[in-house]
Amino acid sequence: MTNAVLRIRLGRPDDAGAIAVLVRRVTRRWIVPDQPPEAGLALLSRQGAANQRRRMVEGHRFHLAWLGDTLVGVVAMRDDSHLTQLFVGTRYHGRGIARRLWQRAMTDAVRRAGTRRFTLNASRCAVPAYRRLGFVATGPERFSPNGVLTTPMLLECAPA
Repeated sequence: MTNAVLRIRLGRPDDAGAIAVLVRRVTRRWIVPDQPPEAGLALLSRQGAANQRRRMVEGHRFHLAWLGDTLVGVVAMRDDSHLTQLFVGTRYHGRGIARRLWQRAMTDAVRRAGTRRFTLNASRCAVPAYRRLGFVATGPERFSPNGVLTTPMLLECAPA
């Protein structure tokens, strides 16, 4: 697979199973260790295929990164402005996949809705990656209503 070309395409409801496998794997490795045990388990339970499919049906835009037949990354956005998921498989870190996914999702939101302000709630381990993408923290690390420890972040783009 070393010669495979990275392809990014819109997610479809039938991709939900593959998305769930990737997202849960990355969550277990990187996010759950920093969470209270019950919050980590609840987070994993919300990442199943049925919930991924439901989000797509509700209008969340998913962009998927593939190397050959392997799903290596996913980005999802709600309302063309709030990043809800950005995951890259651990073995594919450091290859610029997250940046390419983010740029695709951001370009899509700007084109579709003219969005200039993007928000997200970052897990502790993801804050440095989001900073590299241009996001800034807008508040301290805090517990979300569902008990997950996150940092609110923002990226404002200059008008075109």
